[in-house]
Amino acid sequence: MKKGSLSDYFRGIVFKRLSAVETTPATSNQHEFNGSASLRLLLGDEDRKNIPTRFIWLGEEQEAITVEGMVSWYDARRSHPTRTEYRLYYFGNEITGMMSAGDVFFLALCRDGSAMAIVTPSGTTIQNQLVWLFGLEDQPEFQFTFQQVEGNNDAELDFAARYILDELGLELEEPEADRLDDLIEPFGLKFPTTRDFSELARASLPDVSARDDADGALVAWMEREEQLFRRLERRIVAERISSGFQVTDGADVDGFLHFSLSVQNRRKSRAGSALENHLEAVFADHGIAFVRGAETENRNKPDFLFPGQSEYRDLAFPSERLTMLGSKSTLKDRWRQVLSEAERIPNKHLLTLEPGISENQTDEMRTKHLQLVIPRSIQTSFRPAQRDWLISVRDFLALLKARQADGL
Repeated sequence: MKKGSLSDYFRGIVFKRLSAVETTPATSNQHEFNGSASLRLLLGDEDRKNIPTRFIWLGEEQEAITVEGMVSWYDARRSHPTRTEYRLYYFGNEITGMMSAGDVFFLALCRDGSAMAIVTPSGTTIQNQLVWLFGLEDQPEFQFTFQQVEGNNDAELDFAARYILDELGLELEEPEADRLDDLIEPFGLKFPTTRDFSELARASLPDVSARDDADGALVAWMEREEQLFRRLERRIVAERISSGFQVTDGADVDGFLHFSLSVQNRRKSRAGSALENHLEAVFADHGIAFVRGAETENRNKPDFLFPGQSEYRDLAFPSERLTMLGSKSTLKDRWRQVLSEAERIPNKHLLTLEPGISENQTDEMRTKHLQLVIPRSIQTSFRPAQRDWLISVRDFLALLKARQADGL
């Protein structure tokens, strides 16, 4: 599959940890960063006034907050024969008002000449993701650090990279748009069931085999289904917008808001169902006995129970041969839900496709006896200290086969 590159969207980026002075409310609405060598590498030596800039706040659990604004870069001593005094100016807004000392500030220059100013709390998953995506140093200092995107750091947009860019609100181009449009043509302007969509995604990749590479197949299937879904969604949304949101007394604001919310909710619910569909196919290809959505205690329903519900309810069946797996396309703080889903199984497993989860969260998972299962290609987005603990889909399958073989 053609994937595109990071340089299709960005020229370069700088980042730094914010100091107390930089987050102290100013007496005016105009704020500034002192110019530095790193900022000059990003923005150049010429004055650049009123650069259109999207300010984004990305916290650990909350959705992104976005504000449109501008930044200006210029030499305050441009007329001086020998001295320079560069400044990066910006006007205060909702995002800058949320900044605290220790937060991490990213300024990315986009290919179209606009910029993105991203603020994240320190030590969060999204900070780890951005540091990994742009190939930056692990720990930001209080001075700007520059990273060029073009050249050696021009990363291919794999599943993990596309996930992070989606978090930034970027609508990615599809290199295989014509091929994808041909595949969804039979659906017209209606969404098929998630199971049908998942089957189409797998069928469209005949050379991908879960028997040969379960980790690669799961990611490839999910990526293809995401591409197909977004293409069909674009068609359906465009058609709905073209028909307008009007009522007899003017604009149908409530109708528009309801439609927008339904689009977001469909994206979230479909991704989780798609992941379960493809995991089901992986387990079937490997001859694993399982039940999807079996009920345990207190009406809990773990996503997958191995080898099955009858074995789980049979108290004579050894608990060490039971396994449960939660699956969540994204985690946020929802991973704790898995902890209470099967009381007979003290050591639980959770599979996710979210890259670069923070060390604070993975450390807590370890203390709660929750083992993360991460496809191998996504494990590279985690810090080295975390990777030895992670297990892959292949590792998890080996564990299941060993436990089920014990009963033969």
